Amino acid sequence: MTDKQTPSSASRSIVAVMDLGTNTFHLLIARGDAANPEELYHTTVPVRLGEGGINNGIIQPAAYKRGVDTMVQFNERIGEFNAEHVSAIATSALRSAANGKDFIDEVKAKTGIEIETIDGDREAEYIYEGVKAGNCLSKQNSLILDIGGGSVEFILGNDEQIIWKQSFEIGAARMLDKFHKIDPIPETSIQEMNNYLEQTLPSFFDGIKNIEIANIIGSSGAFETFAEVIELQKGNEFDLKKNRKYKFAPQEFINITDWLIASSHQDRESTKGIIPIRVDMIVSASLITRFVMKKLRVSEILMSTYSLKEGVLAEALKSL
Repeated sequence: MTDKQTPSSASRSIVAVMDLGTNTFHLLIARGDAANPEELYHTTVPVRLGEGGINNGIIQPAAYKRGVDTMVQFNERIGEFNAEHVSAIATSALRSAANGKDFIDEVKAKTGIEIETIDGDREAEYIYEGVKAGNCLSKQNSLILDIGGGSVEFILGNDEQIIWKQSFEIGAARMLDKFHKIDPIPETSIQEMNNYLEQTLPSFFDGIKNIEIANIIGSSGAFETFAEVIELQKGNEFDLKKNRKYKFAPQEFINITDWLIASSHQDRESTKGIIPIRVDMIVSASLITRFVMKKLRVSEILMSTYSLKEGVLAEALKSL
């Protein structure tokens, strides 16, 4: 975790954005214009807010403490940069947890940061704006797929507009907890998960019916891991800071997701490019992606490192 610029050299119009997800909390501090912001600081903390209780609708005590402690650290960093605009956006885990409001109140009391809990529709809009800012969209229709720990956002659109969007509580952590109880995941569990997705997503199938979709754009998260593992296994260096977008070779994507689905925890843990928090959830993310690819009959997959936090940042910078 390194700074791109020291706090003392930062000046006016500095924005701090926090994306408080089910798996990770992100802090991004930047300034400049929305189209080409200057990143001053970025860190990602594997808070694992949904650990042990994601499908029970409760944030467990250890996860709760990790989350609050991380927010205290974020607040200290924000103070060092004298950010004049602060946005903290909470998504699936805090949205659905019975003690989510307690968490938000405690963070406000300890840091002064007001966390905004957004619904799935607003989350999808921010993700679209982030991917658009990363120059991944074209005149053709794309399906943006954002696989979080708690929810998955489906956004159908192009560089001009969103055509259709919806959020579903079928994130990688939820699917891991529900179906990936034996490792490697058995074929029966894969089939159960596919059946569950089939039953959960009829509105998705209806929303995209008769619309031509050129490609799937995977928004950060697991897709960064897919890209990094592929490139590292080919002996190439891969720096996410230098690769805002990445186009997968179709067969390479099939091969890596096939391998991940069939792999053991130990196989994945010892594979360079898979960060600890994704070692197990990458299996669910692979299965969700392959399910969507099959349903859409789309083989062209891209990755955008820009996602929700960049969408929130773009909106904030435009307002200054």
